[in-house]
Amino acid sequence: MFRLAHISDIHLGPLPAVTYRELASKRAVGYVNWQRNRRRYLHDGVIDAIVSDLKAKNPDHLAVTGDLVNLALDGEIELAKLWLEMVGKPEDVSVVPGNHDAYVPGAFDKICRAWGPWMAGDGQNAPVDRHGFPYLRVRGQVALIGVSSARATAPFMANGFFREEQAHRLGSMLDDAGKRGLCRVVMIHHPPVRSAVAQHKRLFGIRRFQKIIACHGAELVLHGHSHEPSLFWIGKRGSTRVPVVGVAAAGQAPGGSKPAAQYNLIDISGEAGAWDIRLSRHGLTGAAMPPSEIMALDLTNAHETVGR
Repeated sequence: MFRLAHISDIHLGPLPAVTYRELASKRAVGYVNWQRNRRRYLHDGVIDAIVSDLKAKNPDHLAVTGDLVNLALDGEIELAKLWLEMVGKPEDVSVVPGNHDAYVPGAFDKICRAWGPWMAGDGQNAPVDRHGFPYLRVRGQVALIGVSSARATAPFMANGFFREEQAHRLGSMLDDAGKRGLCRVVMIHHPPVRSAVAQHKRLFGIRRFQKIIACHGAELVLHGHSHEPSLFWIGKRGSTRVPVVGVAAAGQAPGGSKPAAQYNLIDISGEAGAWDIRLSRHGLTGAAMPPSEIMALDLTNAHETVGR
């Protein structure tokens, strides 16, 4: 059995000192939002509790589906690198970037230089760049494929993008992994399904992504961005359907408008054509409680949309 852990939307804080020059951009909006809202509910103590509990479950690998930082300040990017070093070795942790990681023009290149070892495919030299996505890593019987939907956007927008060039490479990787009899897990920040988030946060290229999955096949899709422990499906009833799994923000303290911090554990066993994939959600259920198991589900036989 292969045990894969999944967290997302870390939003490490507190913010480092910010200069007026750095705020002369979209960051001004994000800074105000942080001061008014996010800093009250996104806490390092919560993240530490989640990671500590996660590590106690002894997963074989950890998938981090984006938004490690808030405004993509240089200090935040370096802090996130130190955090990744604490969480696990690059060969044991796979990261895909989120919209906050590419918050302003130029930020994406900086995170690639800083976090490259955690975003590089097998045999790929770090640092990577946006042309290095998707990347492919094989761990045991599992193929981990990291897709980037991150791109700098205008103020008040948090959209993601999945373009044709990346779609072509993803299809080739899925075909190759399928021929090798691997369980294919695709990681992306923005949910590749409709109605999962508001219009100003949605992924452009949902139809393209779903078409690639339908044509080339996959066993599981993991995402973040929505801050919701959700479950959707790609594919029509009566045919092979691919589960699309979201997770609550890893730094979310209880008491906010979103569910408190959680992580997913995905246990994968079986073989090509007969994979058994089981999902369990673990997280905070009260202000003073340690993380605990919230629910468990057999994804091989479940076919209903599950929200909060």
